[in-house]
Amino acid sequence: MAEPSAELRLTDPGTSCADFSRFLRAWVTNPLRVAAVAPSSGALARVMTHEISPALGPVLELGPGTGVFTRALLARGIAESDLTLIEFSADFARMLESRFPRARILSMDAARLARHELYEGSPVGAVVSGLPLLSMPPDKVADIVAGAFHYLRPDGAFYQFTYGPRCPVPRAILSGLGLQAARIGGTFWNLPPAAVYRISRVRQSG
Repeated sequence: MAEPSAELRLTDPGTSCADFSRFLRAWVTNPLRVAAVAPSSGALARVMTHEISPALGPVLELGPGTGVFTRALLARGIAESDLTLIEFSADFARMLESRFPRARILSMDAARLARHELYEGSPVGAVVSGLPLLSMPPDKVADIVAGAFHYLRPDGAFYQFTYGPRCPVPRAILSGLGLQAARIGGTFWNLPPAAVYRISRVRQSG
């Protein structure tokens, strides 16, 4: 089966009215934290997860919201018990607990990842982020990314989508953490259209 192209145009089953309403209420309450008026589309979820396989488990997901990316990870074969979901909203966290009972769901600020011992060592093969990094101050973005890489194994990658024209992690932060970013795709079938970046460690030559 071919990998998704740079601009996916896939039929999306749509988001339930209940999820849309829940997301809209969260956006009205805190627009800077949610930063979108609707959950991410299934097309975007497929781009975000198409490089992830069961061999990369466990997987850490940041800002899962209603679980669109979570469902895509399960569709890719990731075991539910291999998922740790970091969700700041207590309402979303409770909903996720009912939808994904075998996953580990933590209601916490993703900027504090490195202050908690979520895993022993660095076993995580992939981090999937639905966080609105463009609406966050640079120091918070740096804390989130550094915390995620604290748990990522050397060949692991951090997947982030954005509505902007470039990677939402500033170059200065990437350079300071020894990271690089590559655009791996995007989709117009999202509100608004989005691009996806893979962030990984810079390989040392020699």
